[in-house]
Amino acid sequence: MAGIDSGSESSARPKRADARRNEQTLLDAAAAAFIASGVDVPVRDIAAKAGVGVGTIYRHFPTRADLIVAVYRHQVEACAQAGPALLATSSTPHAALASWINLFVDFLVTKHGLAAALQSDAAAFETLHAYFLDRLVPVCAQLLDAAAVAGEILPGLDAYELMLAVGKLCIGADHNPRYDARRMVELLIAGLRLHEGTSAAGNL
Repeated sequence: MAGIDSGSESSARPKRADARRNEQTLLDAAAAAFIASGVDVPVRDIAAKAGVGVGTIYRHFPTRADLIVAVYRHQVEACAQAGPALLATSSTPHAALASWINLFVDFLVTKHGLAAALQSDAAAFETLHAYFLDRLVPVCAQLLDAAAVAGEILPGLDAYELMLAVGKLCIGADHNPRYDARRMVELLIAGLRLHEGTSAAGNL
């Protein structure tokens, strides 16, 4: 009997691992669909991108709000982990900052959709917003500090203020096809960079 129990246990573990992988695949597909088409993208489009049936998505996420919250958390963690990785692999700290802000802009599509999805549950939204700040503000601060130490940007820039500014630039982009929010954000980040031969002291 012990052998049978042991076999059952070991066969259950891969199923749990498979379930986690399947959920990650769904979240990746949903995040990509949100970025491309907004959080109101049809579930069938997400299912097609993930290579699963619509029923599979509903088994994991019974409501659209459940899906949006899960993608939100998924993207927050991806952004948090990307910061140190980009610092280690990018040509300069400023390049790492620019790449990270680009990921952050993708995430904001979900964040803005989350507010609408949870409009009747303000407490849940506030909890998720606090989680977002706790995870991402320190990452942005680390990138800013590294760029300042490298002499690429002015020291003392506030991570929360920068993230808020990026968020403001992205509001309303869906309603005006002539407005390129990502281009505006790129200009903002480029504008942080000190010109060659200009010292931080000279800009104070």
